[in-house]
Amino acid sequence: MSFGLTFEKLVIIGIIAVFLLGPERLPYYASQLARLTKTVRGMANGAKERMREEMGPDFDEVDWKKLDPRQYDPRRIIREALVDDEPVPVIKPPIVSAYAQRQALLRDGKPAPFDSEAT
Repeated sequence: MSFGLTFEKLVIIGIIAVFLLGPERLPYYASQLARLTKTVRGMANGAKERMREEMGPDFDEVDWKKLDPRQYDPRRIIREALVDDEPVPVIKPPIVSAYAQRQALLRDGKPAPFDSEAT
């Protein structure tokens, strides 16, 4: 895991560290950084071994790259969730206007609806 650090960026960070810490304190802080790195690596390996012990042989069969959260793009996930595999049936909207309803009833031979309270 490189966190996007290139060799040039590391050199710049080193030069800034020399100016901020001074040449007399730089070896001490470099050894502290190395000790911290070893400790974190040991903790990560310990957690990995513990998972291997608890999961047994299934641990090696898990595809860990599929579970990496950095690979997930929220836009892609939403797009895939919204896209259905089966086509959506088209439903004709109901006739809304009163005039269209009256015309449809007259075409079917039925009398038009009458509302006595409408006047």
